Amino acid sequence: MRVLVADDEQLLRDALTRLVGAAPDLEIAGTAANGADAVTAASRLTPDVVLMDIRMPVMDGIEATRRIVAGPSTVSGHPPRVLILTTYDLDSYVYAAVSAGASGFLLKDAPGDRLRDGIRIVVSGHAVLAPEATARVFETFGPAMPTAEGQRLRAALRHLSQREREVCDLVGHGLSNDDVAHRLGISRYTVKAHVSSILAKLNLPDRVHIVLAWSRRPPTW
Repeated sequence: MRVLVADDEQLLRDALTRLVGAAPDLEIAGTAANGADAVTAASRLTPDVVLMDIRMPVMDGIEATRRIVAGPSTVSGHPPRVLILTTYDLDSYVYAAVSAGASGFLLKDAPGDRLRDGIRIVVSGHAVLAPEATARVFETFGPAMPTAEGQRLRAALRHLSQREREVCDLVGHGLSNDDVAHRLGISRYTVKAHVSSILAKLNLPDRVHIVLAWSRRPPTW
């Protein structure tokens, strides 16, 4: 699995390169110091995953993510996955980055094993959430999304069953399917079925977007 590291801080790029490169199944495809370089490198080096900072010069991580996700496919048949690296305070642009096509977000100070596992997860086509930061999505984005898309999602959320709302709430706080199953006393296969139903009803691509959609539910729910 080939990884491109995009961050404007040299020390952090070096640290991420060492962390990722320590795994025998992961390979550093290259590095980039700004969003524009990340887009160019992603096209030229065809990595499987781009570890993307958001606040970078020349082009920020949001626009870089949008262009990479819309760009040419790799040998796996799809464009590189983008994994956003954010701070504990949750960068205010995370919503825009995920909406642009990122496969999730992790904290910049996440343990090396969690970072490496996150890369493997997004390569497999799944989404990654940082449990410690997920609650901040609600605080940051919950009350102020008066867009047409936000209105559509709020309307769609009303069609969820009570059990689906319970699953949404737990997934929205970063719990895995196994954790949700344990909390609700149901099987992980039932949870998986509920998640699939939620994605279909809300017309969302993955569980990262469930977090963002749930944060925009009516405050009186």
